[in-house]
Amino acid sequence: MNAEVEVPHLESQAIEAAANELLREYSKKFSQAITTPVQVERIAEIHLQLVLEFKDMKAMFPMADVHGAIWFEEGLIAIDERLDPEVYPLMLGRYRFTLAHEVGHWCLHRHLFLLQDAPEQLVLLPIQSRVPDVVCRSTTRRRPIERQADEFAANLLMPRKMIRKAWADFRLGSDDEIQIATLRDLYQGREPLFRGRIPESQQERDLAIKEDFSGPLAEQFAVSREAMRIRLEELELIV
Repeated sequence: MNAEVEVPHLESQAIEAAANELLREYSKKFSQAITTPVQVERIAEIHLQLVLEFKDMKAMFPMADVHGAIWFEEGLIAIDERLDPEVYPLMLGRYRFTLAHEVGHWCLHRHLFLLQDAPEQLVLLPIQSRVPDVVCRSTTRRRPIERQADEFAANLLMPRKMIRKAWADFRLGSDDEIQIATLRDLYQGREPLFRGRIPESQQERDLAIKEDFSGPLAEQFAVSREAMRIRLEELELIV
């Protein structure tokens, strides 16, 4: 990432509004209602006219675990080939969130980066030799720029109104929150796995229970169970 660019603080409401505006623009432009799962690829490629490519991020960045990157001037998003859902179907949720995360950078941050370099400087180098404007490492997601893109992605893929409606349907008409104590009772005698293994603590068991319970909604929205669990907690539906 270009270390010289400082992102301004954005309230969560502003990030949610930006994601909702993108959905509204897409829906209006193509006369298409927003349904689940949100068509993030169509939004990126057809509406925003971005180019999507899978790249060997391990070869490009051998010292970091990079999931995605974006070149603003070229309108190019690159995603780690290990997330290609056609090759690795279990990576679908991670792929969609990574793509939505990069779209978040495009919508929230590109103006900050395009101000940094004159166009004549940018076109002197081919795309293969230019460092991406933003490199998204799994270990640095909580920097302000990455946190904002994460929030955008969550709101794009799991819009508040759609989640609340799906939650009510899932809960057979009730839009009430559910307590972790209630979930523990529901899972008496059952031991869901935590990241593919037996939980080693009560905290891990609670996470495993919440993510297993979130599974049907995660499938409906085509996101990971972890992403859905976090979203339901943010909306105080699992408390």
